Amino acid sequence: MKKTPEKTPAKPNPPIPQPITKTLSENYMPYAMSVIVSRAIPEIDGFKPSQRKLLYTMYKMGLLTGGRTKSANVVGQTMKLNPHGDQTIYETMVRLSRGNEALLTPFVDSKGNFGKVYSRDMAYAASRYTEVKLDSICTEVFSDIDRDAVDFVDNYDNSLKEPALLPTAFPNILASANLGIAVGMASSICGFDLNEVCRTAIELIKNPDHDILSTLTAPDFPTGGEIIFNRREMEEIYRTGRGSFKVRARWRQIDDGNLIEITEIPYTTTVEAIMDKTVELIKAGKIREISDMRDETDLSGLKITIDLKRGVDAEKLMQKLFKMTPLMDTFSCNFNILIEGTPRVMGVAEILDEWTAWRVECEKRKLHFELKKQQEKLHLLKGLQKILLDIDRAIKIVRETDEEAEVVPNLMIHFGIDEVQAEYIAEIKLRHLNREYILKRTEETKDLEKQISVLEDILKSRPKILGRIIKALEDIVKKYPTERKSGIVHDHEVVEYDEQANIEDYPVSVFLTKEGYFKKITPQSLRMSREHKLKDGDTISQEISAQNRSEIIFFTNMQQAYKCRLHDFEDTKASSLGDYLPSKLQMEAGENVVFMCLPDEDYNGSLLFVFENGKAAKVELRSYQTVSNRKRLTSAYFGKSPLVRVFHLAEDAEIVLYTDANRLLILNTAALAPKATRSTQGVNVITLKKNQKVVHAEVLSAANISDAQRYRTRSLPAAGALAKDSDALERQLTLGE
Repeated sequence: MKKTPEKTPAKPNPPIPQPITKTLSENYMPYAMSVIVSRAIPEIDGFKPSQRKLLYTMYKMGLLTGGRTKSANVVGQTMKLNPHGDQTIYETMVRLSRGNEALLTPFVDSKGNFGKVYSRDMAYAASRYTEVKLDSICTEVFSDIDRDAVDFVDNYDNSLKEPALLPTAFPNILASANLGIAVGMASSICGFDLNEVCRTAIELIKNPDHDILSTLTAPDFPTGGEIIFNRREMEEIYRTGRGSFKVRARWRQIDDGNLIEITEIPYTTTVEAIMDKTVELIKAGKIREISDMRDETDLSGLKITIDLKRGVDAEKLMQKLFKMTPLMDTFSCNFNILIEGTPRVMGVAEILDEWTAWRVECEKRKLHFELKKQQEKLHLLKGLQKILLDIDRAIKIVRETDEEAEVVPNLMIHFGIDEVQAEYIAEIKLRHLNREYILKRTEETKDLEKQISVLEDILKSRPKILGRIIKALEDIVKKYPTERKSGIVHDHEVVEYDEQANIEDYPVSVFLTKEGYFKKITPQSLRMSREHKLKDGDTISQEISAQNRSEIIFFTNMQQAYKCRLHDFEDTKASSLGDYLPSKLQMEAGENVVFMCLPDEDYNGSLLFVFENGKAAKVELRSYQTVSNRKRLTSAYFGKSPLVRVFHLAEDAEIVLYTDANRLLILNTAALAPKATRSTQGVNVITLKKNQKVVHAEVLSAANISDAQRYRTRSLPAAGALAKDSDALERQLTLGE
């Protein structure tokens, strides 16, 4: 049998290269514009597209006046306008609901578990379990929707029409907090009290130079809390639409004094975030005043309870918590709004001006719609007037017309009316063909003419249109009275926590062992027992007297420095092992402390690093001073040669260097120029032969050198001198022990 030759597989076509500029213009830019214009940035009505589509669907379902329906039903119906998935739609509904408490002015009246904006873990129930309808405030949102107040556009598949904007009768763009992240830009609008926003809009319409802060006192949040009010900062936010302000929690101390209850928190955080951070600080030893902390949030609302240790000042503790936890947080404002498809960052006055201009346009469209309806009705009644005196003739024309299609043309010919009027007359019921009915209808003509005249007069007058907008805003203030939820505390009234002022300062002795254990012991405790408990083979490598407020720097074998405060460590006893620094400071695997240094407040003095290769580096202590609160400094010293020893020099001194070739050299540190660079390699101070190295260094005053002059030199580097038997390193170590 002949074997069928195997077919060679076809080679795949090589990919066609595409310039990055073409990819950006054809693929990325359409996506970016879609996110900016159709997803993340709110428009002048105060809604994002997803929110607008949801609310309009609920309106068309009759949920403005009817009873509640299952949320799943609304979600399903909304997908006709918003095809981004049922979960996304439901999350939008949750945020708009009264139950979630994310908005000062909620738009969805909810029943069931909708979670809470102030809780990360309190999840909302599935849409099949919850029920919704439109809240009463939506009457002001949809009142003009059917009177041509706004444009309607096709939905995504051109099967339905949806409003481009909702004709909101109040400045919802400021009344509702809105956050959105687009591509290359974002929007962050804080909420304001509904009544304050309406009154501010009214005053600005009446007087463009109105002082906004007199009516719009400060932002407001549904989670309450207290706004730290700085007039200059707030004026900047109101003027430019950018800036930030602080919000802190509200708390109260229970009568017995040992209990704190936090009932309102900043809008930007959650209960869980606050508790997690507080627990972290307690574990780190930075907060020692709290004995227990609980989340007691229930159906009555948010509550975090803190049990205090005996004698704790609750006011000072809360100042500390405000500084160190999200109990005080910052809200950053970026009033970025889409105006006719273009994102613009605007101040409050500019936003309300744009809103007023948009509402004027809505009012004009509504008035034109009403005017057209009245004119059409008047036109029909005037046609009816023409047959008033000769009804019998009209009836005769209808009866004597052979074909139905000829009825309207015959009426038009005999009475001199147009087709619309003739159609109206031809459709009048037989029971209405009496003089009384026709007279009553024709009497309406005068009223209609008056109404048309009034509408035309309003349309010609911008002040009258503005008057209608003001009247609507005043009615909203009366119908929906509100009270601020966030209190206002002026910045000069705020007492900030001063960490240093609240730290007790007293003398301590600190000890570092070779194995990396650290002890901070008070003089009283040290007098009671000076016998240290150490691990087998461990020894004390350093002992320094200091104050509890002092700063301390730990240097490790991996050229890193860790900065701490002594008050970060608890007082201990000589009979304890102390803190294991690699764990306490979260060091890397294999990293251990080799030296500790306690600088003064001005970081005076220098550090001398002695390396095995015969070099020494004198580094200014100021090089380790940092403006920010950095805990770890990398490249703390030169790392290409093993470190022999470090000295903290308040002033220049003489240092004895020992080599493995039994040679000694006395180095005067005044001969070394101090460096500002921490990782400097230093300068050669002792000349070494091949495979020789420096093995030890000691301050001359602490060394037992019989003939110091023998080892001094006039210039560096120098080879040093052979050690006498009494000065040899082994002898020195024996004496030291």
